[in-house]
Amino acid sequence: MASISHRPLPRGIYTPLPTFFLPNEDLDLDAFATHVRYVAAAGTIPVVAGSAGEAPHLSAEERTQLIKTARASLDEGGLQHVPIVAGIGAPSTRETIELAKKAETAGADYAMVLPPGYYGGQLGSPAGRLALTKFFIDVAEASPLPVVLYNFPAVSGGIDLDSDLVVDVVKGSDYVVGVKLTCASVGKITRINAVLSAPSFMETYPRRRQGDNFKIIDGFIDILLPSIASGAAGAISGLPNFAPKTCVKLWQLCASSPGSEDYNEAQRLQGLLAMADGACQRIGIAGLKMLVHMVLGHSELPRRPLLPMSKEQGQELVSLDAIQAVMKEEHRLTKEL
Repeated sequence: MASISHRPLPRGIYTPLPTFFLPNEDLDLDAFATHVRYVAAAGTIPVVAGSAGEAPHLSAEERTQLIKTARASLDEGGLQHVPIVAGIGAPSTRETIELAKKAETAGADYAMVLPPGYYGGQLGSPAGRLALTKFFIDVAEASPLPVVLYNFPAVSGGIDLDSDLVVDVVKGSDYVVGVKLTCASVGKITRINAVLSAPSFMETYPRRRQGDNFKIIDGFIDILLPSIASGAAGAISGLPNFAPKTCVKLWQLCASSPGSEDYNEAQRLQGLLAMADGACQRIGIAGLKMLVHMVLGHSELPRRPLLPMSKEQGQELVSLDAIQAVMKEEHRLTKEL
């Protein structure tokens, strides 16, 4: 199913969806469909087959199934306006482009592209800089979907996209419409925004589609408030998988004036979410899935070689003060809405 011609890439909170598995490790598409609607109905934008979705453990066909399931679930739930961002990371330029084509056919709206990390030692070196820049430009120029660059050094062989490289890629292809920065660098957000937000830059390097203003998306919600002040257009975080309303509420309050009652509330929520995000950054895929399991009931099983967290470990996790505080806030907001 091809995507609608243009669902804008919104400002706001993005949720990297877990991929749920049955005991035999087949996809649990029913649980996935339910979860997509849950996070989207709360006001977040779903990201399919990203790092939290165990993309390296998925076949191309499974990625396609997940995107089709997500699009059908959103449409059936009256959420036709919600775009889907699909991870298309692969070791080669050729395979990445093929995944982009499959994602578009399945119903995705944007392709999120991770650096090919297997040869990270070469591509991440000064000598490999040209090859890395060309990789992103080649993918964007051949992709039927607009591209969001994805910087996550921990899962891409240590490759860390600096602000100059991001700007060079944006100059090289008018189909690059955003970057996700999972590197916790507010300075990088500031530098990219300083260049790309200048009217003269977009006059010289306009995007292919009208309205596709470049978005910088922070990869950690624990620095959302300072990131927004520095030019970020939102954040991607695993926390909306079990506390979407709390994350969206923080986003809504980020535009308030310092010193106002709303801003004070934003600071309070930022503190709660920063503590919970710190806990979640230490627990990995199995821990996130266990939290979702204990809150919503979906399968906690990752795909091997990752192993599931034990029920005892899960109980300890969900009992942490930081997690309890966010769950209490989510319950309060759910009752108010």
